Amino acid sequence: MGLAVMALVGRIATGSAAMGGMLAVVNTGIGLTMYVIYERIWAGISWGRNG
Repeated sequence: MGLAVMALVGRIATGSAAMGGMLAVVNTGIGLTMYVIYERIWAGISWGRNG
């Protein structure tokens, strides 16, 4: 759903369906990459863990 909304916003912002779709795909890729990095960093932090 987020991909479709981002594609629609990109389409409205640029006037091009292809550019809007590309923006949505790039945004999704960046978001996924940042999520994985974030989770790996937090997995290495031991604050508040017992044992």
